[in-house]
Amino acid sequence: MNNTKQEWKYHSNKPTKGRKLLLLQRDEIVIALPLIFRLIPREQILKRLDWFESGAESETKFLKISELLSLVTRKRSADLRRELEQLNFCLNEMFSDYGWRMVRKELAQIKKRKKKSHIELSNDLIHRLKAFMSIKQLDSFDQALDFLLSECEQLKIDASKEGETT
Repeated sequence: MNNTKQEWKYHSNKPTKGRKLLLLQRDEIVIALPLIFRLIPREQILKRLDWFESGAESETKFLKISELLSLVTRKRSADLRRELEQLNFCLNEMFSDYGWRMVRKELAQIKKRKKKSHIELSNDLIHRLKAFMSIKQLDSFDQALDFLLSECEQLKIDASKEGETT
């Protein structure tokens, strides 16, 4: 599938500033599925009426989107351009401009959380790392850990070269 991005077709006036809203991309499907499934049941639509176009709570729209979401999930690795276009068309019909903007915000947050990891460290180790960072003039824990790991790898390389020469 080519990586052309499908743009959102605005229901009201198209904004003149800011980023264009995009529909779902192939690489977002796995992350977006739970979010969409969570938002499209009728009771959720009734809680967020401003997120949806009128008539979005109809059973046929729900069934069509559920069917397409399932199809896209099953065909994840195959060429699913047509199914993704159909799904995006249905999502564009169902969500309001504001609602889709909120979906994209939540999707961005989910992606961001998936990129970050949280490691628990003792206070003693954090103080030692901060002292090391100030000595080496490093700005973040990422830089400090990267520096230490690089040093460790270099020591291993040096040790293996020394073993070869003896």
